[in-house]
Amino acid sequence: MTKKITRAEAKEKIEEMIEEEKPKEKIDIKKFKPLSVKDLTEILGLTIKKDKVNKIITFFGQLSTYTDNSQINISNNAPSSTGKSYIPLEISELFPEEDLISVGYCSPTAFFHDFGKFNKEKKIYIVDLERKILIFLDQPHNLLLQHLRPLLSHDQKEIKLKITDKSQKHGMRTKNIIIRGFPSVIFCTAGLNIDEQEATRFLLLSPETTQEKIREGILEKIKKEADREAYYKELEENTERKLLKERIIAIKEEKITQIKINPELKVKITKRFLDSLRFLKPRHQRDIGRVLAFTKIFALLNVWFRNKKESIIEVNDEDVDEAFKIWEEISESQELNLPPYIYQIYKEVIFPIYSELERGIGRNEFLSKHFEVYGRSLPDWLLIKGSSYYTPPSNSLLFLKKKKKIPH
Repeated sequence: MTKKITRAEAKEKIEEMIEEEKPKEKIDIKKFKPLSVKDLTEILGLTIKKDKVNKIITFFGQLSTYTDNSQINISNNAPSSTGKSYIPLEISELFPEEDLISVGYCSPTAFFHDFGKFNKEKKIYIVDLERKILIFLDQPHNLLLQHLRPLLSHDQKEIKLKITDKSQKHGMRTKNIIIRGFPSVIFCTAGLNIDEQEATRFLLLSPETTQEKIREGILEKIKKEADREAYYKELEENTERKLLKERIIAIKEEKITQIKINPELKVKITKRFLDSLRFLKPRHQRDIGRVLAFTKIFALLNVWFRNKKESIIEVNDEDVDEAFKIWEEISESQELNLPPYIYQIYKEVIFPIYSELERGIGRNEFLSKHFEVYGRSLPDWLLIKGSSYYTPPSNSLLFLKKKKKIPH
């Protein structure tokens, strides 16, 4: 039976069709100039104070959706009110709305139903995520990520899943799902315990919680709330920000299918990456993929200033150097599968006590030191939830005596 639509709905559909058929004004790429990480940091800094590495990587993560298979997955892990959702949402304002999917709390079943289209002939749900930016906000658990593991690993561009769903009439039923494309995925959670299988598929980030950042955040909040209309008008009229938004659309319209690395740069990347490691681990196979992704995304950001043939561009030395600078900023915590927030607590609170006492650390000693360093109490729930992270390695004293450095 055909569903009837109202006159208003029909008029709206016709207007949408007319709007789609209108020829789009082509963006003049001559107005763009080569963009460095420093330039990008300043533009993003208009709304995101401090957090240099986090905002650059989050921007790269979202821009990576316009690559063929170099999409970056990011997990923002930090307690509430630290800005873990704010950063990706602010950056997403720069991207075309049609490419964004923001999800609040969502169960795996609901996700596939809400974003999938049912194919009656094949009796399957098709979820098309090709060149989409998928942002999960304040997720309490990682169950949905477990269902998306093959997608996050970029195993295949089309993945078949089976999920169980409960209905009143038929009880538990199996449903077939097909997921197409590689989106860039950003997962925001206050849950600090991460399954290793998810941890290796994501870059683990945590917003800064320094006094300077909090102070600047307060000043920015006052400026915004004092006159929101003037605040957003000034923001939208900012020339560099407007150019960045146009640049993103122009990059999308280039429809780049491949970003190549020449043999000379392959040798350079290989040597630089291997020289930075003491021992090779299975996870390094994914880590080098991230370095390569950073390299390609920086080249994509400057697509008109790279060797280009049709829909294929080639990275240069600058792209490699910028990629390694970013990776070196975060590699230590990634190597340990730790959110930077937890690793910072270990370096600034736990290790100083442990190196002084050379014994186990009591709860009150830990809480007192935390308050001394950060000027705020650690919530009981966070202490309990993150306790597995706060235990010093059994060999840390050995490292302390022999290496005189923070144990890994």
